[in-house]
Amino acid sequence: MRLLVLGLILTLIAMSLATMAAPPACVTAWLNQVKTIVEAAEAAGRHVVAGTDGWLFFTAELRHITAGRFWGPDAVAASRAKPEYADPLPAILDFDAQCKKAGVELLFVPIPEKAALYPEKVAQPAPRPEAEGDQENNKPALPPRVDIWDAEFLQLLKAKGVHVLDLVPELQKWQRLHPDQRLWCKQDTHWSSQGCAAVAEIIARALKGRPWLRSVPKHTYHLQRSELELFGDLHALAGDEELPKERITLLTVLDANNKPPADWRQSPVLLLGDSHCLIFHSGGDMQARGAGLADHLALKLGFPVDVVGVRGSGATPCRINLLRRGDSLAGKKLVIWCLSAREYTQGQGWRKVPVVK
Repeated sequence: MRLLVLGLILTLIAMSLATMAAPPACVTAWLNQVKTIVEAAEAAGRHVVAGTDGWLFFTAELRHITAGRFWGPDAVAASRAKPEYADPLPAILDFDAQCKKAGVELLFVPIPEKAALYPEKVAQPAPRPEAEGDQENNKPALPPRVDIWDAEFLQLLKAKGVHVLDLVPELQKWQRLHPDQRLWCKQDTHWSSQGCAAVAEIIARALKGRPWLRSVPKHTYHLQRSELELFGDLHALAGDEELPKERITLLTVLDANNKPPADWRQSPVLLLGDSHCLIFHSGGDMQARGAGLADHLALKLGFPVDVVGVRGSGATPCRINLLRRGDSLAGKKLVIWCLSAREYTQGQGWRKVPVVK
C-alpha cells in the first residue's frame, strides 16, 4: 500500500514538473508572433485573421491560444467573462462530480484551436517535428504543440480524476498518417466532415471495452462521399466578396434506408456541447445533415447518440439546456462533453449548473 501511495505521489510530481517545463524556443517564438497578429487585429476591430493559402482564423481563438494560464488565480486576467465565472476548473470538476453521482461517465473532449493543428497557416516559422518518427509502426514524428496552456490544464484535470481525451496529439498523428485529409475548414471556425469522422474514430477507440456497449442494439450504416461548396462563418465575417468559397469533402452517414441517423433521446450516450456537435449534423445554417460528429459516432458505435448542442457557448448554456430536461441524466452511461477550447477564456463564463438532483 505504501509503495502504491508513493508511486502515485511521484507520478503527480512528475506531471507537475512536466507542466512547469518551459516550452521549446520555436513555440515561444510562434506564440509571440501570433500575439502581435492578435493585437493588430483587435486594434483594427477585425474578427478574422487571414492566414496563408486562403486559410482564415477567428481572432478570439488566436487570442485564447496566446492568453497564458487561464485557471485559478490567473483566470480573471486571461478570461473575458465576468470575474466570478472566469475560472473553468470549478465548473468542470462540479459537473464531473454530478455525473459520477448519477453513475455516468463523463468524457471531457475539448476541441483544439484550428491554429493548434495548422500553426503553419497562421505564422512562420511554425514548430516542426524534431525527429523523423517510425512510419512503419504508425508512430509519425509530431511537432511540439503550440496550445501549451490547454495541455497543462488538461493534465491538471486528469490529476483531479476527470476523464479527459486530449485530441491534439491524436489529431497530429492523424494528420501525419492521412496527409490528404483536411480536418478543419479553411474558412469556418469548425472542423470539417473529415475531422468529425477522425474524432469519432478516436473517441470510439477510447471507449473500446466498455461492457455496457455490447448490450445496446446495433444498426448498420454506410458512408456516402460527396463534395460541398462551403460558405463558412469566417468567410462571412471577413466580408471579402472576392474571396472564393472553399470546397470540402462531405462524408455522410446513412442507414439501410439511406437516411442519416436520427438523434436518439434514449441513447446511453449523450453528446453535449457547442455548434461543433451540430455542424454537418443538423442542417440549415450548420451546412449539412448526416455528416457531423454525432453521425460518425453512430457509425463507429453502431447506434445513434443523444445530442444536446447549442449554437454558441458550450461551457454553461449547454448544461442549462441539459438541466431543463429535468431527468438527472437518467438512462445515460456516458456524457461526451465536446466544446471549443477557446471557451476557456472567450465565452460567457463557467457557472456551476445543478444538472443532477
